[in-house]
Amino acid sequence: MRCPWDAAQTPATLRPYFVEEAMELDQAMRTGFGERLRDELGDVLLHVAFQIVLAEERGEFGSQDLVHAVERKMWRRHPHLFEEDGTPVDHTVDVGDVRRRWEVTKQRENGGLRPSILDGIPPGLPALLWAYRLQEKAAGVGFDWPDADGPRRKVREELDELEAELVSDPDRERLCDEVGDLLFAVVNLARKLGVDPRAALEQANEKFALRFRKIEAAADRRGLDMHAAGLEQLDELWDEVKRSGDSQ
Repeated sequence: MRCPWDAAQTPATLRPYFVEEAMELDQAMRTGFGERLRDELGDVLLHVAFQIVLAEERGEFGSQDLVHAVERKMWRRHPHLFEEDGTPVDHTVDVGDVRRRWEVTKQRENGGLRPSILDGIPPGLPALLWAYRLQEKAAGVGFDWPDADGPRRKVREELDELEAELVSDPDRERLCDEVGDLLFAVVNLARKLGVDPRAALEQANEKFALRFRKIEAAADRRGLDMHAAGLEQLDELWDEVKRSGDSQ
């Protein structure tokens, strides 16, 4: 017996559900809760299994085909660890060499059909993640600063350019361009520091939201109208909340 809803599904109709489950998994991975992470991984695995069943019904591939394809891909993309037939080898390489070899291998796998290594980045990524992946791809062929000093100076340069634009007669398009350059440079600095910019921004968002809610609570206790209090009073409450600590 088969569920009629399941029977009506196709790979296309399952897409929004898979994206939703992937986002829930992403949240669980960020918070690090073991039981929740287990459950969300299970939901994603269920969707993968569903897609495999649909592919089997169409006569395209099965679970073993999927496993073997991934296995062969990992062999090809780790030539410092395996021969193409999976025979283990041991070549000493650093992280940069691994990334460059990975990108070269991906280009070969596509028969050189990708005009740019950037073509391997999936469309539709959130802008912050897109910037990070663009920089990773460029770094994979050696287009990267050796340390964080370069992007740190770039952030200051972009901020100077934005400030120069502000003292002129800026229009929205030029300001958008300069702010975009500044954000891109900050993402690059985060990457070179080993910081996930998305995780850092999520943490900053949560911290701001927590403090702002405490400001609202403090204003309510004092009978202050948030809309009429004014910046000076709200700033005083903000400083008070910061001094009290975010855990209280």
